[in-house]
Amino acid sequence: MTEASTSRPFAAVIGAGPAGLFAAERLAAAGMRVCVFERMPSAARKFLMAGRGGLNLTHSEPPAGFLGRYGAARDWLEPSLRAFPPEALRAWADGLGAATFTGSSGRVFPKAMKASPLLRAWLARLNDLGVTLRPGMTWQGWDRDGALRFAGGEAVRADVTVLALGGASWPRLGADGGWAETLRAKGVAVTPFRAANAGFDVAWSARFAGRFAGAPLNGVTLRFGAMAQRGEAMVTRYGLEGGAIYALSAALREAIARDGAADIHVDLRPEMSEAALAARLRRPMAGQSLSNVLRKAVGLSPVAVNLMREAGDLPRGADGLAARIKAAPVRLTAMQGLARAISSAGGIARDEVDEGFQLKRLPGVFAVGEMLDWEAPTGGYLLQACFATAHAAASGALKVLGARAGRA
Repeated sequence: MTEASTSRPFAAVIGAGPAGLFAAERLAAAGMRVCVFERMPSAARKFLMAGRGGLNLTHSEPPAGFLGRYGAARDWLEPSLRAFPPEALRAWADGLGAATFTGSSGRVFPKAMKASPLLRAWLARLNDLGVTLRPGMTWQGWDRDGALRFAGGEAVRADVTVLALGGASWPRLGADGGWAETLRAKGVAVTPFRAANAGFDVAWSARFAGRFAGAPLNGVTLRFGAMAQRGEAMVTRYGLEGGAIYALSAALREAIARDGAADIHVDLRPEMSEAALAARLRRPMAGQSLSNVLRKAVGLSPVAVNLMREAGDLPRGADGLAARIKAAPVRLTAMQGLARAISSAGGIARDEVDEGFQLKRLPGVFAVGEMLDWEAPTGGYLLQACFATAHAAASGALKVLGARAGRA
């Protein structure tokens, strides 16, 4: 049994992803002894994987739009996001020597673009603060005396505990949602996990899937009902994935669950009006195939032309072609599962935690990041909320310890 100290309070952080590491940093900087317990062999594996193609830390969108990206969870997360906004996250990265820049899309990246240099500097800072990192430690709940229990029989008693075990997406990287039953056994309500920011199945023709799997649809606008999202999508053998469709994924997921399918429309040339497209298509181009006309007159790529054909024979007239370009229909029949999802919806219900993300049924135990029941699109919104909830939970933990000291 490792006992909590009577001199300096001891914090146990379960999970070495970005939310857990940030909570550990804040608690250690406040003078606490901190140990981070991680089931996997090394820290922040999902963070490193996400950063392979360019670590998108946060987004420069103005606050009203930024907060709106959290949907139904906006009012719940807003206090923590305002207390630790994108500017604070950028300043923190700058302090680690990972200076950031804003891309043309408004997304914010470290100039090195990768997660590994930032993580190395971060782990060095944590080491300097005295934070202990213990990999290969699988948390199994609490023993009868209230101590944290780990596989192998070790028990740890902490003054405060921060749970940062992630959601249920990309389980091979460590976050498998297995903690949910442990908390349910303690009476904590946990909403079932659902895939978020994942691709969708489309019944492509064999010819289209075979020829265009892996082809990008750049600069398109996807529309679903009154919702519209400009960005990129990628054709896959199973359907569509990419940032533009991820931004609509929550609404699409619910529509498919309700109706069995969801119909989106792809605007292949959002910068041009339908009338302007029709005017270009009326220009004589003698001897040209229709594919060449679409390529030369309005700049459509082969994948875009053939996406239009997936909806049936192409219209013959300029007006019909222009209408198809502006709204190529695609039916989505299912969402990819948690194993292929970037993030997950579901988790600890909002009524189970206080304003500092302390579990009401388990005083002194806090939960952060994707363990909580919220979701957001890719683009920096996911990491920002992980850092912000960790910041709030660390503040809450310090407040609890202060209150205990005052009563002593």
